[in-house]
Amino acid sequence: MKRTIMLLTFVFAFSAIFAQKSAVTSAQNFKNAGNLDQALQAINEAVDTSNPKAAKTHSVPKTWEARGDILQAIFRSNDKNIIKDPLTEAYNSYKKAIELDTKKSSERSIKLKLTLLTNDLLSQASQAFSDSDFELAQKSFEMIMEINESPLIKGDNQDYVDTVIIFNAGLAAYNAENFDNAIEYFTEAAEYGYDKGNTYTLIAATYESKKTASDTLKALDVLKEGFEKYPEDNAVLTSLIQIYLDMKQPEDAMKYLELAISKDPSNPIYYFAQGGLYEQLEREEDAIGMYEKALSVDSDFFDANFNLGVLYYNKGINQINLANNIPPTETARYEEEVKKADDWWKKSLPYMERCREIKPDDETALESLKNLYYRLKDMDKYNAILEILE
Repeated sequence: MKRTIMLLTFVFAFSAIFAQKSAVTSAQNFKNAGNLDQALQAINEAVDTSNPKAAKTHSVPKTWEARGDILQAIFRSNDKNIIKDPLTEAYNSYKKAIELDTKKSSERSIKLKLTLLTNDLLSQASQAFSDSDFELAQKSFEMIMEINESPLIKGDNQDYVDTVIIFNAGLAAYNAENFDNAIEYFTEAAEYGYDKGNTYTLIAATYESKKTASDTLKALDVLKEGFEKYPEDNAVLTSLIQIYLDMKQPEDAMKYLELAISKDPSNPIYYFAQGGLYEQLEREEDAIGMYEKALSVDSDFFDANFNLGVLYYNKGINQINLANNIPPTETARYEEEVKKADDWWKKSLPYMERCREIKPDDETALESLKNLYYRLKDMDKYNAILEILE
């Protein structure tokens, strides 16, 4: 009698396992046939701990692995009505499969599924960026980072770090205005040297976005560190100088420029930046000297040509305003002051014409050149530029 009971128990257990294995198989068959809603329903029944029929399957790694596979198929189908956020659900399923796989018998297949999941998350992040859904993009990159750090993926390659994903997580967080997360990810990317000085400028910009005095000081410290590591990076230098200017500390800004020039005297950008700084300090003659120095190094430097042209043009405008304040009875004096204005505009003209040679389609330069021709009464050239602008 005892033997009969044991045999019946065995048959019952086998039947239950077989029935639930059939449920998992049915779910996979539904998926293969494209019936993803039915596939999800079937696999959810197989992992439901409150379902008596799932007693033998909800703790089986392959069941959860199959669920992850089905959820990824749903994502690729773009059917948003079946389930919300299928890739997060897929990842949770694979994590459950790893947890249950104490014998490590499914490691190879789960590792492959996680690799495929990473590709899907990259696709989701890219689309989220296009849709300006930066929260979802950040979440997607963060899941990739978590997958990359998991023991199953990390494996023997313990030193591998995907800095591109870390950096992109920072970009997503920045655009989502999750500034603390952005600083965390950008800082980690900077530690690995990713994108060199540009990453430091992004860390600083993120601190400044928080709009507090203490964060501005942190931005300054970050840029100092970035400048020490990448003294050749103009973006770091420009950002550093701009913060000092915003803080009304032009002397500190000038100190960094002079340091940069001493390290690389052949770089015209430094002379140009120093010229701009002198302009802000209302030291026009020094500004002119620096712009001319920049052009002596690179005569095709558009910005230096443009700034010199504008500086001389504005001096002409100031001169004409002075002339207009002269009493109408003092005709000779008025004409003398007007001639001085013309002299300034004549000095401006070759720089603006050079700008047109360097960038023929730059509308700002064309507009400035049009105004110069008008002031100098060269109507043929004025009309020619006017026709181009129209």
